[in-house]
Order: sequence, then C-alpha cells, then structure tokens
Amino acid sequence: MNSFPWLTIFVILPISAGSLIFFLPQPQRANKVIRWYAIYICVLELLLMTYAFFYHFQSDDLLIQLAENYKWVNFFDFYWRLGIDGLSIGPILLTGFITTLATLAAWPVTRDSRLFYFLMLAMYSVQIGLFSSRDLLLFFIMWELELIPVYLLLFMWGGKKRLYSATKFILYTAGGSIFLLIGTLGIGLYGYGSNEPTFNFETSYNQSYPLVLEIIFYIGFLIAFAVKLPIIPLHTWLPDTHGEAHYSTCMLLAGILLKMGAYGLVRINMELLPHAHSIFSPWLIIMGTMQIIYAASASPSQRNFKKRIAYSSISHMGFIIIGICSLSDTGLNGALLQIISHGFIGAALFFLAGASYDRIRPLYLDKMGGIAISVPKIFMMFSISSMASLALPGMSGFFAELIIFFGIITSQKYLLLPKILITFVMAIGVILTPIYSLSMLRQMFYGYKLFNGSNSYFLDSGPRELFVSIFILLPVIGIGIYPDLVFSLSVDKVEAILSNY
Repeated sequence: MNSFPWLTIFVILPISAGSLIFFLPQPQRANKVIRWYAIYICVLELLLMTYAFFYHFQSDDLLIQLAENYKWVNFFDFYWRLGIDGLSIGPILLTGFITTLATLAAWPVTRDSRLFYFLMLAMYSVQIGLFSSRDLLLFFIMWELELIPVYLLLFMWGGKKRLYSATKFILYTAGGSIFLLIGTLGIGLYGYGSNEPTFNFETSYNQSYPLVLEIIFYIGFLIAFAVKLPIIPLHTWLPDTHGEAHYSTCMLLAGILLKMGAYGLVRINMELLPHAHSIFSPWLIIMGTMQIIYAASASPSQRNFKKRIAYSSISHMGFIIIGICSLSDTGLNGALLQIISHGFIGAALFFLAGASYDRIRPLYLDKMGGIAISVPKIFMMFSISSMASLALPGMSGFFAELIIFFGIITSQKYLLLPKILITFVMAIGVILTPIYSLSMLRQMFYGYKLFNGSNSYFLDSGPRELFVSIFILLPVIGIGIYPDLVFSLSVDKVEAILSNY
C-alpha cells in the first residue's frame, strides 16, 4: 500500500475545491473568476495525476501500483479501497484530460455559473473514484453519485426538451443501477457466508461461484453496464441526452461516461466472473455486430446533428463490445485502445458541434450549409475529427478498430466460419461510417448558404476554441502514429485477465 494517499487526494480534491466556489468573493466580473478557478483546479488535478503515475506506476508489474485501504464502516466491513493498474490508468488520465478541456469549453456558460462548474468538478471526483475503486460497494456508490451532476447539468442547462431528456436519462441509468446493486450485494453476501471480506475486488478475483449463481450475477452487472455503454436496445436515452445537453456536458458524456460501462464490463464481468463471461461472449459479439450496423444505418436519418454524432458513438461502442468478448489478448487490447481513442474523438466532435451551434443556432442539418468559407478553422478541425471518426490511417481510431479485427479473427475460442462472418459484417459497418460522417460535413459546411442578412457571416474559431480543438486532437494523432503509448500500459494486465480463460 502506498504511504502517501495520492488516490484519495485525486478523488477528494475536485469536489472539495469545487465547493469553495460558493464562498468566492463576488467581484464585478464574478463569472470570469469562477471560470478560471475551475480551470485551475482541473489543471492542478491533471498535473498531480501525471506526476504520481509517472513516478509510481510501473507497467511491467501486474500488481496495483498505487493502493490505499482504509477502514470506513466497521459494521459491515466496508473499506475505502482505491488502486490503479494497467486497466484503470488510461481511463483516469482520459478523465483528467477531457474534463479539463470541457471546463475550458464551457466558458460561454454564465447562468448560475457557480453551480455549473461545481457540478463539473463533482463529476470529475466521482469518475476518478469509480475508475480507481477496488471495492464493489465503493464502485456502486461512485456509479450512483455520478448520476446527480449529469442530471442537473442536463436539466438546468439543456435545450428545449431538457426535462424529457433528463427524465429519460435518470430513469434508464437509475433503473440499470438497481441491477448493479443486486449484483454487488449478491457477491458481498456470498463472500460473507464464506467468512471472507465481502466487497474486496482482490478477494473476489479468487472466489469461485456455482455456475448458475455466477450467471445470475453476470446478468445483473451486464444490464447495468449495457445501459451506460450503451448496448441496444437500452441505448435510446443517449441520442436524446446528447441532443439536448450543453456541448461541454456532451464532451463528458461521450468522452468519459460511456467508457464507465465498458470499464465495468471488463473490471467486473470479465475479471470477476470468467466462466459466465465465456458463456455470454458469443452472444455479446453478435449484439455488438448488430449494434455497429444498426447505429451506422440509423445515423444518416437524424436531422439533429448532435443526435447523428450520438448514433456514431453507439456504433463505435459495438467495436468495444466485440473486442472485450473476443477473449484474445489482441482483441481486448484493441477494445481498451478504442475506449481511449473514442473518448478523445467523441469529445472533439461534440465540442466542434457546439462551437458551430454557437454561431448558426439551428441544430438541424437541413437548415445548415455553406459555412466553410466563413469559419475555415472550425471547418478544418471538424474535418480532422470526422476523419478520425471514420478510422483514417494515422488516427487512433484506425489502429483501435484494426486491432479489434485482428483480435476476433485470431481468437482461439471461436470457430473459423463464425469469425469470418462477424469480421465481414464489421467491415460493412466500417464502410457505412464515412457515409454518415462525410454527409454531415457536406450538409453543414458545403453547398449554398441558407442564411441571409446579418447571419451571412460568422466569426471563426477564437484562441480558446482553437486551443481546445488542437489539444483534444493531438492525442488522436499521437496515438495513431504511436499506439504503444496506450498498449504499454495495458498489455500485461490484459494477459493477467485472460489467464483465467
């Protein structure tokens, strides 16, 4: 166990510092002070995490590098257990990076700015807490606490249909959380009956369950993670949420929140319940393949361009499902790379969509057109992000999807003919991606202007927007050129997980 409580500081710092926002003095330009304060907290947190991980994390060791274990509630053996390994370090750094840029992207928000930035910092804390949790009950608590800031951000700063979208979001995600709680209590009570620590991940790794009971646990966790990932048919909350949320909130949803479902699927379903995962993997691969085709086919029919991007996210999540269920080192490494890759690409697309909306206001693609000349910088950045989304070679998405292809076709767990069929259908999904991606570019930026008078010219990207765009796309290009930046963190942990299969 690490002597200095780095992870506890990482979890507590954003929300505790964020609560001080309400006690800041109110100068004439209070909103500006609040914005800079929130940005400084995010940058400080990111720098501290980078320092701690570089100096304390060794990727050649399968064990947890930073671990903290404190007794919290004596009554039922509940501990504050935190730790990082090759599976969690990537999502944690992704969280820090995306949250910092999303906070900077939220600069135009001036209404109730104290509460807005506090909620973003609260999300920061809870997401770091979830990715570093080493206790099932603590994992569930962080999972639940994360719903509150998202609901409020959507309900208070969303679009015209924000009440409907916020209600739908909370019903879906809170409903899925019930199954997560049932699975958590089931594993805890089973361990308690064996006179072992109840919710500890480390103990649960070595715990064997009767197959029927393990399948029941697996289904409960799967439903919870399927809502958050999302997996069809539990996906319908996502387009509505993205369609109404402020684009800084969309950055957090696409960049981090969806990845919580994928992370839980690996951390709990795959690592704790290997026998049930082996049984369900073939069916989940079929679901993932259907999801790729369905979402890629549904995306072009969306008039709201934020919903079109949301459906593209659902399609890309299908690749993650297939990689996780390929039961091969290559496929799982590809899925983890896709988690990081799509986190950056999805956040970039929603930020640039929001920057475009700030200028032209309509959300509907059939009311847009011909703005490329007026906003060449936004057009260039949007084009780069779209190319990354359709997996252009040299971008992170290309390597992630390619490695998932290799992972499923080289897997030793499945017969050759089904693997060929799955790969063929996945390839069709890759072909469909440029259709909705490039058509969105054409409808937004090319063609004739649909505006006149004072609306015929728009200001191009300013220094702040250009800064966010560049820094969110740099990792996409960097990982695309040198993907070992991510693989070096996860490869040994992946081998340890698959040693049980």
